[in-house]
Amino acid sequence: MAKLYFYYASMNAGKSATLLQANFNYNERGMRTMLWTAALDDRGSGRDGGHDGERDARQVDAHAIESRIGLHAGAHRFTADTDLYERVTAAHAAGPLSCILIDEAQFLAPEQVWQCAHLADKANIPVLCYGLRTDFQGQLFPGSAVLLGIADSLVELKGVCHCGRKASMNVRVDGTGAAVSEGAQTEIGGNERYVALCRRHFSEALGR
Repeated sequence: MAKLYFYYASMNAGKSATLLQANFNYNERGMRTMLWTAALDDRGSGRDGGHDGERDARQVDAHAIESRIGLHAGAHRFTADTDLYERVTAAHAAGPLSCILIDEAQFLAPEQVWQCAHLADKANIPVLCYGLRTDFQGQLFPGSAVLLGIADSLVELKGVCHCGRKASMNVRVDGTGAAVSEGAQTEIGGNERYVALCRRHFSEALGR
């Protein structure tokens, strides 16, 4: 029986690299996969001059998923309106899929998480989701909250704080490196905007 998996971690803990390794393992054994990532995170699409969310929901962006260690793979991009169940089952009918891998899973809408569950339960296709658990204020992302509630398997990938403890939180910083405590939940950025910290140093950075 197929399962829904949620691999979660702080920033820079190797989520994308782990996804790409899993994808490689499937492909090496001749199994067909389908990769997805969020349309709003377009940091990997600069090679083709950017992207359009609706176009990318229908086409594969060749560098949509990239890891910090230089690995990359093409992927479809989902928006809040993408029907993942319909898209995946259509592709599965055209040629059997052995696994679905989703990067930036925290940006899934709650209904899309349920669509992933239906893919496992009804279509018997394993779905592996990789993403953040909480935002820069320590609040759950809506998609992550549903994944934590209904996924068959929860796996924490370990990041490292500057103190050597496990990094489980993400702090947003400004141009001077100071922690930011207010703002929109979603703001795309890399090491220049986010730092992974343990809970103690996250609390200290936000003055809690």
